[in-house]
Amino acid sequence: MKKSNNDVYEGVELSHDDLSHQDRSLIQSVLNRGATRRQALKMLMASGISAAAAGSILTYAGQVFASTPTKGGHVKMSPSLHGPNDTFDPAMATSDIDYCRHRGHYNSLIQLNDDITPRGELAEEFSANSNATEWTFKLRKDVEWHDGSKFSADDVIYSMNRHYGEKSTSVAKPLVSVVNEWKKVDQYTVKAILDSPFADLATVLGEKQFKIIKNGTTDFQNPVGTGPYKLEEFKPGVRTIQVRNENYWREGGNFDTIEIFAITDSVARVSALLSGDIDMMSDLNPKAIKQVEAAGLQIKSEPSGAYQGMCMLLNASPGNNPDFRRGMKLLQRREKIVRSLLKNQGTVGNDQPINSSYGPEFCSELAITPHDPDQAKHFLKKSGITSAEILVAEVSPGITDAVLLWQRECSKIGFDLQVKKVPNDGYWGSVWMKAPMNVTTWNMRPTATIMLDLAFAPDAPWNDTFWKNDRMGVLLKMVKGETDPAKKYEIQCEMQTLVHDESGMIIPAHTNIVDANSPKIKGIPKLPLGNLGGAEWPEFAWKEE
Repeated sequence: MKKSNNDVYEGVELSHDDLSHQDRSLIQSVLNRGATRRQALKMLMASGISAAAAGSILTYAGQVFASTPTKGGHVKMSPSLHGPNDTFDPAMATSDIDYCRHRGHYNSLIQLNDDITPRGELAEEFSANSNATEWTFKLRKDVEWHDGSKFSADDVIYSMNRHYGEKSTSVAKPLVSVVNEWKKVDQYTVKAILDSPFADLATVLGEKQFKIIKNGTTDFQNPVGTGPYKLEEFKPGVRTIQVRNENYWREGGNFDTIEIFAITDSVARVSALLSGDIDMMSDLNPKAIKQVEAAGLQIKSEPSGAYQGMCMLLNASPGNNPDFRRGMKLLQRREKIVRSLLKNQGTVGNDQPINSSYGPEFCSELAITPHDPDQAKHFLKKSGITSAEILVAEVSPGITDAVLLWQRECSKIGFDLQVKKVPNDGYWGSVWMKAPMNVTTWNMRPTATIMLDLAFAPDAPWNDTFWKNDRMGVLLKMVKGETDPAKKYEIQCEMQTLVHDESGMIIPAHTNIVDANSPKIKGIPKLPLGNLGGAEWPEFAWKEE
């Protein structure tokens, strides 16, 4: 739905596709209670929807709910990666398989709409003071943990404090470094006290690592949550089974059971979907789109800021040589990767993570690095390096082919780039950020600042290439407190240029989020921050038998 600045739905022509999953859930809840049209209008208007829009919505209600969510069924979903580092600790989550498991099991203070705007989840209300240095979150009082105990402010304080301190293992702690203290006001109210203004804090808290865990939790083999599913079985690197929480605090949770297990080979994953052995899969290789469509299965392709990258670690040779890095960036066939390898399911990358999907935060004036073999040969000769090895797993559809294309471009100018293919299983724990040259993939984040903070801040745990730039740290702090759009754009351009020029990251392409599912699966959200609706599907999708 289209919203005005006051979050009021204006009188627009509505169809089922115009409604976000949050809108559908709200309307379904109203109608399921047996409300008359007049009662339903009043309830919708009380939620902030205008009278005209509420009337329009109800007029279309019969059409919208021709396919009403149904309860029941067992669903099998297969992402592309898993390994012994699979976890139920949201603060340490790094992969789609973790994100999906956690979305079924936990909730967050804040949930992100399909348009990446924040809305309350466990926080029924949230607000900031005039300069965004103090945030107040009023918590829901009707939420229980899976063991029957009551959710309260103590759980929030415990969960948030895990992102601070030298001993914190949180991979997202840089995102909330401006928060000086989380303070309990009463049993159902907490405040975040900040060192400096940060208008995007609510959006940050919608990130996947900020799920709320029960106060005192240290064992994540069988933790309790507040989410729509309870944990029945968790075997890292094997599978997870979750069963519906019949005492969930809102409508969601439609499947009887969810089974999640990775199929790391892309061809085998497609074969499993075609045969009906799985119902949903992530990371469909663009080469298989025609085959999947011909079988009557559904393709979901969402434009996104997601990207595939080749990493040259700056704390090891050869990546610590700036001439080597520059030469390698000049050998990328960016347009060909998008056109031929991704089948146009993506856009050209420019060795920094922000593209036009981030809207006004994207530095559009930054020139794209050209394919220039002569200049590449000059810089590689200057570096004194004649050969290198990169370790590759198919962590993103087409990444292996992109590296092989890079290898061919190297050979044309007499440089020996050796490509060593390694298994997907365990890749993130044994190869990424360890091998001097490796590959990576990133989902889009809610804002450009969050993306840059997670992957390129000097102290970021996920700084793929160990690029430590003090100026980058200063700029990240500046942009979080900046409210003037022109100044904010100027800071963004400087940060994106720094990454483009100096880091060890090559980003030849941004990728659409391309997934596939059985036509029996309905209601997958459209949040573009990761596979299958940004991993939001466990609560909102359903299966029609």
